[in-house]
Amino acid sequence: MTLSKLIALAPILILSITIIVLVLHASLKRDHKSAWYVSALGLLITIWGSYYASGYAQQVTVLLKVDNWGLLFSALIVVSTLTTLAISRDVFLAEGNRKEEYYLLILLSTLGAIVLCQSSHIVSLLLGMELMGIAVYAMIAFPEEDALPLEASIKYLILSACASAMLLFGFALLYAATGDLSYAGIGSKVASAYESNPMLVVAGTAMVLSGIGFKLSLVPFHMWTPDVYEGAPTPVTNFLATVSKGAMFVALTRLFLDGKFYQFPSLIVALTLISVASMLVGNLLALRQENVKRLLAYSSIAHFGYLLMVIVGFSSLKETGEILNLGRDALTFYLAAYILSTLAAIAVVANVVGEKTAHIEAFTGLFWKQPLQAAALMVAMLSFAGIPLTAGFMGKFYLITLGLDAGLWLLLSGLIIGSAIGIYYYLRLIFAMSSPLGDPSVVPSKHSLSWRDALAFVLLLSVLYMGSWPQPFIDFAGV
Repeated sequence: MTLSKLIALAPILILSITIIVLVLHASLKRDHKSAWYVSALGLLITIWGSYYASGYAQQVTVLLKVDNWGLLFSALIVVSTLTTLAISRDVFLAEGNRKEEYYLLILLSTLGAIVLCQSSHIVSLLLGMELMGIAVYAMIAFPEEDALPLEASIKYLILSACASAMLLFGFALLYAATGDLSYAGIGSKVASAYESNPMLVVAGTAMVLSGIGFKLSLVPFHMWTPDVYEGAPTPVTNFLATVSKGAMFVALTRLFLDGKFYQFPSLIVALTLISVASMLVGNLLALRQENVKRLLAYSSIAHFGYLLMVIVGFSSLKETGEILNLGRDALTFYLAAYILSTLAAIAVVANVVGEKTAHIEAFTGLFWKQPLQAAALMVAMLSFAGIPLTAGFMGKFYLITLGLDAGLWLLLSGLIIGSAIGIYYYLRLIFAMSSPLGDPSVVPSKHSLSWRDALAFVLLLSVLYMGSWPQPFIDFAGV
């Protein structure tokens, strides 16, 4: 392997070295703080490695395709992991000698997510997905004295195993039809394979779609999401909502484009129905939620339904090549906006309620008690709703532009109706935070600023910056 290819793999190599150092550290000395600092330093260097590797973008073996788009999302994933690491700092102090393993699990799962973002072959996709997933099972069940995380972990483990088995069998059918496992190889042969054996291609594609639909919690594969979000420790909920789902959607986009699955009308119809169902079901079920983590779970279902518009829009590639660039632009901006907004929302949940029940009532009067945390959560909710001057508004603007250019009228209707429904439960949480305290004679205690407030402030500024001045991000991302 040449030096340029090793440099292109810098994020993967740096993170792998950090994992080895963390293993050696745990074997030599048990120390929670130093393990945290080693993990944080390794992640920061990985972000630098993602930027440095952008000058050496290339195909690295048949398994990995290192390009600027994948490196951008690799960096976003590492930023999400850093946020997870920050809000995890005090969560597992009571876990005895086991707390260092938690950081090892985070880094292993992040490594799998980066591999997913850069995969160009079924083998690397499955390797990244399982490396990420197996570590997440343990992260969900990490608390020793609470039964709810263990229940959530078992649910996720069983259903995820079924989804992985379905994915494997689907890829086996596609291999039987095309004789290739690389995305590009499948794309060059799938059309002729469909003509000679349509049932094999349809069955394989349907099973792959079902497996990935579970990982993204798209309707009707979404039932695990609220229970796992609620039962998992709050930092792990943050990891699931941003790193796990973000990496899986990037992998789906690569597979769909390079495999040229957009040329099959029956698949596009199925994806359209799943997208509309996710938009509507996710928002409607969120209306009834009293727990903020469950509310965010159903909200994520709707948002990935919106993102699925991009995948459906690629079916118009045969009409105009401009759809490809517009679709990638829309996906890049919306997924980045979703990740930043989710980081802000769950960081505030972790800072305000910790591992207690995240009931909406716990946020009553938050503006009077912790105004900075309340402002960050308010901006995140407004961004989810697509209100102007937030990142979510620009993301939905991109999606609407794509829908108009590609003629996706049914999906545009679902996006508008779903967004209108979503405004209610987002504003409901904002109203709860702005409600007066129960006893007017009680003066709110002074809240001293901490690193948690600094984290919330940085995330708040990021969401507002992307929404009010998007051009720097657009230029940086090549959108």
